Amino acid sequence: MLLIPASTWTPAIEPDGEVRDGAWVAELSGDVLEGWPKGMRLIVRKERPHPGAQLRFTDADGMRLTCLATNTTGTPIAQLELRHRRRARAEDRIRAARGTGLRNLPLHQAAQNQVWLEIVQLALDLLAWMPMLALTGLARRWEPKAPAAAVALRGRPARHHRTPPLPPARPPLALTDVITAAFDRLQALPNPG
Repeated sequence: MLLIPASTWTPAIEPDGEVRDGAWVAELSGDVLEGWPKGMRLIVRKERPHPGAQLRFTDADGMRLTCLATNTTGTPIAQLELRHRRRARAEDRIRAARGTGLRNLPLHQAAQNQVWLEIVQLALDLLAWMPMLALTGLARRWEPKAPAAAVALRGRPARHHRTPPLPPARPPLALTDVITAAFDRLQALPNPG
């Protein structure tokens, strides 16, 4: 187990620059980097797991540990860790793109596949904007479930390490209720023109 002095830990930050509650980062050096390419940096984050999260064997003292390696210099470690954490959103978008029809090109001609890609892009735009504009709660984390050929936006909660489980007493979300509430929120938005 690595022993890191308490004075080495720096608070992790959120995108707005505020301190991330219950998360700290530190840079490891010395023997742990032996044999690594020159200029590599190893940054570790410790964070309190979210309620309901199961601890892993790599977690220590009740804290979730995550490491990242980088050769970026001149950037504070809290900024580097934030950049790495933001990458998860990009990977979520890639997974949604594959689930929405970008996994393969189903048609025989380039022009047909170009139309297919435009339709997939439209679906991805809807998947990106709908949660921000109209959905709340668990519905904001829904991802496409069916392949794009079905063109059905049936939802399921995203499989993301930060997603807390539903309390057992809460009734399941009815898709029709979510859609109705979403349309109400969209109608309440100010007219951009």
